[in-house]
This record gives sequence, structure tokens and C-alpha cells, in this order.
Amino acid sequence: MKIKDVFLKPKPDRRILPNVPDAEKIRNNIDRRGSRKENSSVENAKKINEMGTRYLNTYKVQGTFIAKDKSIVNYTFNSVDISGTGILLEIDSEKQLETIKSAEKIKLKFEIIPGTMPEGYETKIDISSRFIRTVKSDDGKIYCGFEFSETLAEYINRKKDRYTLFMSSLLLLFISLVIVLMRTESIIYFKFNKYLYLYSIIAAVFLLSRYFIGTLYRSMKINPEFTPGVTIVIPCFNEEKWIENTIRSCMNQDYPIDKLEVIVVDDSSNDNSLERIRNIVERIHNEADRFKTKERLKYIAQEKNMGKREALSQGIRMSKHELLVFVDSDSFLDPFAIRNLVQPFQDPKMGGVSGRTDVANTYTNVLTKMQSVRYYIAFRIMKAAEAYFDTVTCLSGPLSCYRKDIIEENMDDWLNQKFLGQRATFGDDRSLTNFVLKNHRTSYQDTAVCSTIVPNTYKMFLKQQMRWKRSWLRESIIAAKYMWKKEPFASLFFYMGLIVPIAAPIIVLYNLIYVPIVYRFIPSTFLMGLLMMSLLMSFTQLLFRKSTTWVFGMFFCLYYEAVLLWQMPIAWVTFWKSTWGTRMTPEDIKEREKKEKKRKKKERAI
Repeated sequence: MKIKDVFLKPKPDRRILPNVPDAEKIRNNIDRRGSRKENSSVENAKKINEMGTRYLNTYKVQGTFIAKDKSIVNYTFNSVDISGTGILLEIDSEKQLETIKSAEKIKLKFEIIPGTMPEGYETKIDISSRFIRTVKSDDGKIYCGFEFSETLAEYINRKKDRYTLFMSSLLLLFISLVIVLMRTESIIYFKFNKYLYLYSIIAAVFLLSRYFIGTLYRSMKINPEFTPGVTIVIPCFNEEKWIENTIRSCMNQDYPIDKLEVIVVDDSSNDNSLERIRNIVERIHNEADRFKTKERLKYIAQEKNMGKREALSQGIRMSKHELLVFVDSDSFLDPFAIRNLVQPFQDPKMGGVSGRTDVANTYTNVLTKMQSVRYYIAFRIMKAAEAYFDTVTCLSGPLSCYRKDIIEENMDDWLNQKFLGQRATFGDDRSLTNFVLKNHRTSYQDTAVCSTIVPNTYKMFLKQQMRWKRSWLRESIIAAKYMWKKEPFASLFFYMGLIVPIAAPIIVLYNLIYVPIVYRFIPSTFLMGLLMMSLLMSFTQLLFRKSTTWVFGMFFCLYYEAVLLWQMPIAWVTFWKSTWGTRMTPEDIKEREKKEKKRKKKERAI
């Protein structure tokens, strides 16, 4: 049965590109009404944009209206949409409207349901408000707009965040101390099993260092004067469902229009992707021509499927700007993503930068919630820790930026990469990162945000994870040849991070199978370590994101140990394979045909 994804529902804007700076410079995006304030900044503009985004919903809202004579009237309404600053309610009658307009004080009580606003907002609200306006629809319905006395972010920070911050910080400190004490035990008993306890010490040091250094990371602040030329390249293969949203989000950027272009490359899709590309390109050209979109938005239709790398190379060859941004065809950029993403390139030695990827379909099911926590920790902690030393080892496919001259220098080697005689068809982001990181710096910009669609079925998820493990193993072996030349701590943690997951299946088998059978006791210390690892992930998610999804970090760790961990041994012996598994690339078609031939051969033999 096909699973329907759950997404946030932003209220559609009547303009197709509402965040693009005004070509006539009548207004700007720092102050949408045109008068620039002295203390304005791009960061403020981003906050205003986030607070002003309205999300469609149907909450039950309890309204309490206190008149001048202190009489109190209570009504229950249905909400229509909500933003960080106000809410729109459907009113049942003119009598209710009169009560609302004459009220001296208004209080609104409702609950923000998970999945109806961005993560971290889900909570019960009891907030003072004021009546703003009335809207009457053509069918006679009455709607009232209310402004909150403070933004929801401020309200949540006052009511919820301080408690969450205190509790999660305390728990993280306790968990870290427990892990340290457990590893102290490993040192004491080191002589009894050197290899096992050495692994335990390495794993603990690696894990705790990642979390500690990740918390020290800070994004680079925006320099509004730094706006280098950027070309966004979107490779597309069989992405008819999402490609229109991807293209629109890439064009809808708060960035100078003469410094940004978008090139879409359809890699001979066999669904309706090309038709969708043509439709959205034509619509943007027609409805937003004042932003010079005909000059800045182009698409290429390849006659035959050549693979993602070749599709990207076509866009690179057509690009005219100094920086290249690669965006996956099922990923959607925040309106300020590009402005944030380019900031680290103020350092002339910076070769590539990764943005942060959030999960767009978080609230679909347990699997997507687990992935949401995993994505956030992978970027905000793991990638941020690497960025502290300018050695990010994977500039992720959903959103990454490179200097064009570095890509051009290495493009032939990248396009024709082979490993153990097999052409490398996936892991293009890790592979390209290796070419860049070898002689340049790479970083991570947490404020450059995109959201992506993750698998909502375990079958597709496992295929994706197997492909990622194969590419990780292949590219990690390549990176190991030069990482020792990097900053000492960066190289040390890299090699630790290489050893820990490769050896993990052996360690788990030893502790959970060999020890109970041979020594006849339960490995409680090992199990406690797994619990601490899962709690560390969950409470870090709670500390930084304050989302109700934090508990799924524990579920993910358990799922990883029970299922995902055992993909690693398979990856050891199949990491040269070139099939994707999640989509029918030419290599997948060949693999399917090969299996079909084997099946028919067996049938004939019978």
C-alpha cells in the first residue's frame, strides 16, 4: 500500500517569486514595505519571513473575550491558518463578531499539533491577542484575524524552552559522565581484552568529541555586501512529483538577480519530469519576467540517460558564475539559503560548503521521524564538528556549493572515476568532496537550510542506506590516503570515524552472541553503552531543536544496531557495485536483466 506523506502546508503566495529582490529597487526584502530601517539586517529579514509564513490548519480555538464592564464571553472557533505572529479564525455569526470587536481583552487557547508548524512549535498555547481585521468571503463566511501579544517563538521560549534547555543540558551532562566512567572501566580492564577495550575507548572518544566540538560550532554571519555570482544546477531523473517545487524554491531566493542563475538538466526521465520542468519554467518566465527570469532560468533535456554526474557536468559547462551550487531534484531551498551558503567563501582557501538538510516529510510515520532526528544530528553535530577544522568529508547532495574553477580542474577525473574496475555512478557528492578537500578547505553553514523528501517505506530506506554505505566505504578509503596531511585533530578523528563503523558488527557479535554463550553472562556494560549512545542523540535533538521527535532518536539507534549495522559487512564485499537500488538507472536495468536471465536459465534447467 502506498503511503501518503505528511507535509507542512504553507499558505500559497499570490506571487510566484515573493522573495526575489525587487528589480526596480522600490522595496527590498529587509523591509517589505520599502522603508529601510537603520538597524535592519538580512538576519532580521529572515526572522520576519519565518514569522510571517502562514500555515493552513484546523485547530479548535477557545476564545475568551472580556468586555469593558468585565463581563466574560467564551466562544469556540475553527482556525484557518496560523503564523508566528497571528491566527485567522472562522466566525459563526455577526453576534460573535460584535462581541469580538467590543472586547477589551482577548485570550486564545489552542494546541499546535505536530506537523502543522515547523518542528519545535508543537505545544499548548494560552496567549493574549488583539483583533486586527475582518474578512468576508463570497459565500458569506466571516473570518477574523488576531495578532498575538508576542510572537509564538517568544511565547514558547518563555513557557517551554527554558525548562527544556535546563533538563536536556542536565541529562546530557549526566550521560556524558556515565560514558566517561564506563570508559574508565575499559582502561582498568584493558589488559584482559586489549582489542575490545581499545575499540570501546576509541568509540567513546570519537562520539563524545563529535558532540562536544559540534556544540562549539557557529555559522558564519552574513556580510550583506558579499554576493558572489552563483549558478544552481539541478540534475533531474524521474522526479515528476517534486521537480516544480525544487525549481521554484531555487529561483525564489533573496539574492541579487544579476548574480543568480538556475540550470535544470533532465537526464532523459521516463516519467513526466520533462513536461513538469517545461511547465514551471514557462510559468516563471511569464509571471516573473520583471526579474529577468528568461535570462536566469534554463533547462536542458538529455537525449539519453547518462547518469547524475554527466547531468551535473552539462549544467557546469553552461554556467556563467564563479560558484556552483548543486541541489537534488527532491530538495527545496529556504529563501535565504543561497545568501547564507556563500558566506564561508569569503575565505579564499575555501573550496566547498555544505548546507543543512532537514526532512520535509518528518511527520509521515515512525521511519520518517527517525530519519528527521538522524538528519539533524548528522548535520548540526557531526558535520558541524568537521567544519570546526574546515574538513567536512561530504558536501551533501541536497545542497552544496563549490568553486567552479576547482570543479573544472577535476571534472574529467570525477566523471570517469572507477573503483576496482567498476565505473562509480553514485556517491557523487562524497567523490566530488574528496577532489576538493584534498587541496582545499571544506565547511558547513547551518543557516543555509533546505528540506528533502526521505523514504517512507523500509524497503526503499534500506536500499538507500546500502548505497550510502557503499559510497561511504569507497570514498573513505580514498580519503584515508590524504587525510593524514590535514590538521592533526581533524585527521585523528577521521581515522577514528573510519575504524568505528567498520569494526562495529564484529564488536556487537562478540558482545551479544559470543560473550553470553561462552562466558554465560549478560553484557550489561555494553548494553548500557548502547542506551547512553541513543540517549545522547535524543537529548541533543531536544536541546537544539526542542521538537517532540526527540524520542525517535532512541528508536533510530536501536534500529541501527538491529538492522542497519548489518549492512556494513555486505558493503565490505559489494562496495564496487554501481546500482542505485532506489531508481531504475541504466546500471539497475542491466542488473535486473542479468537477474532475469539467471532466473530463466534456472527454469530451463528444471
